[in-house]
Amino acid sequence: MPIIKIETYIRADRQIAFDLSRSIDLHTLSTAQTNEQAIAGVTSGLIGLGESVTWRAKHFGIYQNLTSKITAFDFPSYFVDEMVKGAFKRFTHEHIFEEQDGGTLMVDVFDYDSPLGILGKIANALFLENYMTSLLTKQNEMIKEFAESERWKEVPGMGREM
Repeated sequence: MPIIKIETYIRADRQIAFDLSRSIDLHTLSTAQTNEQAIAGVTSGLIGLGESVTWRAKHFGIYQNLTSKITAFDFPSYFVDEMVKGAFKRFTHEHIFEEQDGGTLMVDVFDYDSPLGILGKIANALFLENYMTSLLTKQNEMIKEFAESERWKEVPGMGREM
C-alpha cells in the first residue's frame, strides 16, 4: 500500500491553486502524454463535492477507463478524490492547500493499492510508483505554471466556488 506525497510551493493565492487542482480542463492539458480525456460525469470546468469524472487514457500501451468521485471538500483548503472504478485495487488522493510565505503550499497525498495481488506489488516496486509520481509531478508543475501567471484566467470555470 504505497503512499506518494508531493509538496509544491506556488507563488499564488490559495483559492487559485485549489481551483486549478480541480479543473477538468487543466488536468486534460497536463496529461496530454497519455491522451487523457474526460468522457463521463463532469467533463469540463471545476469538479465539486459528490461529483464524479470518468477518464479515458492510454497507460502502458493500453486504453483504460477510471472513474473517481470527490468525497470530501473544504474550499479552499482540502478535497479528496477516490477511485470508484478503474485499474487500481483502490486509491484515495488528498489535495491539501496551506497558506505559506505569501503563497500556497500544495500537498498531494496519493494512497493506493495496486491490482493483481503479488504481481501488482512487483509492478509497483519496478515501475508503477515512479510512473505515478511522475504523472502527479507533471500535473503539479502545470498547476504551478498557470497559477503563477495570468494563464489561470484562461481555464474554464475559474473563480466558481462549490
